[in-house]
Amino acid sequence: MPIFKKTAILGTGTMGPGMGAVLERAGSETHLFDISTDALEKAAAGVEMARGVLDRLEAPSESGGSIVYSSSLEEAIAGADLVIEAIPEKIELKHEVFKEIVAGAPADAILASNTSGIPITKIAEATPDDAGRIVGMHWSNPPHLIPMIEVIPGDETSEDTTGRLVNFVESFGYEAVTEREVPGFVENRILYAILRECVELVERGIISHADMDTCVKWGIGYKMAVIGPLELIDMAGLDIYSNVGSYLNKDLSTASEVSSFITEKAEAGRLGMKTLGGIYDYTPEEVAAKGAERAGKLIAVRKALLGTG
Repeated sequence: MPIFKKTAILGTGTMGPGMGAVLERAGSETHLFDISTDALEKAAAGVEMARGVLDRLEAPSESGGSIVYSSSLEEAIAGADLVIEAIPEKIELKHEVFKEIVAGAPADAILASNTSGIPITKIAEATPDDAGRIVGMHWSNPPHLIPMIEVIPGDETSEDTTGRLVNFVESFGYEAVTEREVPGFVENRILYAILRECVELVERGIISHADMDTCVKWGIGYKMAVIGPLELIDMAGLDIYSNVGSYLNKDLSTASEVSSFITEKAEAGRLGMKTLGGIYDYTPEEVAAKGAERAGKLIAVRKALLGTG
């Protein structure tokens, strides 16, 4: 029996379909809401893809789960135990949506946001009487492949809300990481610190973009898939970390603006795979092939890390 019998995901963009497939497999009647019919049609294709990945992962499956596609917010949230907001990162829009959620969801429902970094306390400002049940639930992308969710209570979030959400996340086999509010939350802060240093070194001509990707994938990513950064410090030795950090930290990037290496390409319409060109160039066939290749590798790595491969 699922902890939450009905869940609702508001917004079916990049994350919604994968999140929905995971919650369906957890045994929850999962409503995917979007105001756009086209978005719901794309979401259905995304859900099918995510279901296939979860099958390949041999992820545990509870009975009773389903996906319901809805263009009615009232129907999506009515009777829901958990509502997850996954709309664009605009605070004014989130405030309006949370007002509607509070008005239509059950009084004991957990109201979560999948925001990538807007403080939960700020999101809850529009509905102060319900701040105790508003909490951050930040999934890592792709959500059907990365079995970790950041749980971020705001200043007014109750311990009961946080505890119930953590229990639910753990019930379907994901790791729940509870953290205090900080801009960007923990995962994105670490990621963007790495990306900032990588972009600066490429921009300075220290290394080519292709060699940078190779260096990080094998030199850092490979080992950090099996050992965390603080475990790595212990493994290397705190004396080594102190000695190297004493001179290297002073030379690391402290840039507060996004590098022109990125902004100039973005302004020229080179946005990455979505436009078939960013730092690299792509054909449509290459984009599809790289997506399938990444999924296969992530499946293999997850199975290895969990000891199921």
